[in-house]
Amino acid sequence: MKFTYPMKLDPNFSPAILFFNQFKKEVLDSNHYEKISVVVERNDGYNECYDTVIFKDEERFNDNLFYVERLVKSLLWIYGGFKVTLVSNKKLYDALKDIYQNSKRVFDAKFMSRIYGKNFEILHSDVKPVLNSIDQPIGKHLKGYRIGFDAGGSDMKVSAVVDGNPIFSEEIVWFPKLNSDPIYHKTHIRNAILKAVEKMPRVDALGVSSAGVYVHNEARVASLFIQVPDDLFDQHIKNIYIDIAKELNIPLEVANDGDVTALAGSMSLGKNKLLGIAMGTSEAAGYINSEGNISGWLNELAFVPVDFQEHGPEDEWSMDIGVGCKYFSQDAVIRLAEVSGIKFEKDMPLAERLKVVQNLDNQSETYQEIYKTIGTYLGFGLAYYSEFYDIEEVLLLGRVTSGLGGKIIIDTAVEVLDKVFPSLGKKIHISLPDEKARRVGQSVAAASLVKL
Repeated sequence: MKFTYPMKLDPNFSPAILFFNQFKKEVLDSNHYEKISVVVERNDGYNECYDTVIFKDEERFNDNLFYVERLVKSLLWIYGGFKVTLVSNKKLYDALKDIYQNSKRVFDAKFMSRIYGKNFEILHSDVKPVLNSIDQPIGKHLKGYRIGFDAGGSDMKVSAVVDGNPIFSEEIVWFPKLNSDPIYHKTHIRNAILKAVEKMPRVDALGVSSAGVYVHNEARVASLFIQVPDDLFDQHIKNIYIDIAKELNIPLEVANDGDVTALAGSMSLGKNKLLGIAMGTSEAAGYINSEGNISGWLNELAFVPVDFQEHGPEDEWSMDIGVGCKYFSQDAVIRLAEVSGIKFEKDMPLAERLKVVQNLDNQSETYQEIYKTIGTYLGFGLAYYSEFYDIEEVLLLGRVTSGLGGKIIIDTAVEVLDKVFPSLGKKIHISLPDEKARRVGQSVAAASLVKL
């Protein structure tokens, strides 16, 4: 089963959602199917469940396995978890367990073990485990003298915020993914935060938005620090924000930058059921539910597969093909630019390569095609994400969305939704923040994280 949506710059693009929809349709039309459930358990006993159907016919086993493998991969990075329970179908369970223990998904298993501090496991059951979900409020605390800090892959932003109003904001370029010395990271982060400290008579709280996974304000895994060896990570990086807060003697709250993206969107738009997506050095995402809360999910859409073509772009970290970080980031812009014939100097930093594309004539065919392609990715990506999230608002942030390119991305995504998924086209509204909110809104939202 292969379903492509050809584009000039990516003729073999095979949207995940087209496969999923067709697979489930064929299963139900066959009248010879079985129901299965996938339950993913994360920290503190919380879990989430996805119910679906597969073929009962033995000759469709490979289709079943491909579908369930891509589904479980998606659920792990959306929900987060160290334990996957497959309810029903023992043969499928055996094959899936082997993939995660000995084959293509060993990276994912090890990553989840590190996040949650428990051995990753895939279990089989004939009975669905008892489900236990939770959501919790996030941020929106504005009183007092606060610092908001946002650590991205190419720049960091810091703001001094008084009763919700930023009195100082600054962007600082840095190169965290190229540095293995943890002192580089500690020095740059500390110096940036101290700039905001100097702007206020006192500091009541520090809120941090940072790429990566954080539990109890500890850094568990973060692409920002990808070059730092594990022993130095535990020694210097794990408590990097905790140590600064202790030095300043102020309360701290650290959140994944995706959740803060969604929080910033919810605060600026006054709306919920909001998926925030930041397209920067990677793809960061967060979700605010109908109650205005976060779910405690991982929301690492950078690792969620959105393209099922066999020879799509490979993520250098997870070694998987077709995952979001290669479609909704500066990597996507650069890859498509190279397909268009643009040649970059070998040692040119990625952020500079992005600027080369952004400085093209925005009416040129090359510029238009690059951003239309990303917009097409986004339209199909949002349809796929809607399998797991109830989405009414989408807020796009990040350097990729700057300038006319951001508008082209949105217009094209809207066109795809209206044309291919009309019910979603009527439901989902996509927007960009204004330029000021785009550049400092994340750090200001981060400042609101601590409840005094």
